[in-house]
Amino acid sequence: MRYEYKDPKLGAILGLTDDIKRDNDRFSITSNTIKFLWNRNDKPIEFVVDDMVLELMPNQIVTVTYLQNVSFTKTDLPISAILFNREFYCISDHDTEVSCNGILFFGTQDLPIISIPEDQLRKFNIWFEVFLEEFSTPDNIQGDMLQMLLKRLIIMSTRLAKEQLIVKELNNDQIDTIRKFNYLVDIHYKTKRKVSDYAEMLFKSPKTLSNLFSIYNQRSPQQIILERLTLEAKRLIHFTDKQNQEIAFDLGFNDPAHFSRFFKKMTKKTPSEYRENLLISA
Repeated sequence: MRYEYKDPKLGAILGLTDDIKRDNDRFSITSNTIKFLWNRNDKPIEFVVDDMVLELMPNQIVTVTYLQNVSFTKTDLPISAILFNREFYCISDHDTEVSCNGILFFGTQDLPIISIPEDQLRKFNIWFEVFLEEFSTPDNIQGDMLQMLLKRLIIMSTRLAKEQLIVKELNNDQIDTIRKFNYLVDIHYKTKRKVSDYAEMLFKSPKTLSNLFSIYNQRSPQQIILERLTLEAKRLIHFTDKQNQEIAFDLGFNDPAHFSRFFKKMTKKTPSEYRENLLISA
């Protein structure tokens, strides 16, 4: 089963499949898409995100963006997926409506895995059936209807993410600060490396951010910034043909030696040693 809504004028796409491994390259637009991956099986499934094996339990959902490298090569059961691009629904433009940036999408490197509780499973399954039905109703408002249903999925998933992934003691304003910080790091990590840079954009003090993250996360804001930079370095080493010097400049380092020292401090290996280990593992 594979459905696709496409608006050629806008370059917009919304796709649905019950087996993303089979259909991943069969959609008319495959780049720059955001995906909901949903395990609708009664057994766990595994796939790889950025060279990390991820296990998704039955009735769990995870979101991935085009910044991540996802492989289903070793996946032995079908994974349902909903994919869309910015042209179909821009989560940044609609963030005040759905409040998902920095929680479901474009946060730090932690993958947002949410579990659908038993008492909400019927609601998600009904949504899925209505979504399927709407793909079979081609008319001049189909795009609007599908966008509304996608928005509904984002809101339902964000609510669960806030309940399951966010510390209960935090209020809504504090949660907004955290998710906006996560989002801003994902956008600006190459050029802004200081907590004070993000504190200024959020109209907060660096100390306020540090205190907030001490409640929310064991990692400090500075650690999150540096770990995001390290993750991108690993991605570039693993998934591109770029040499260390090119990667250093891509990530905003003026001196490749400085990049090498930074990478070794973060990973205990130089970029060259990390690359060699990948080749040996392969």
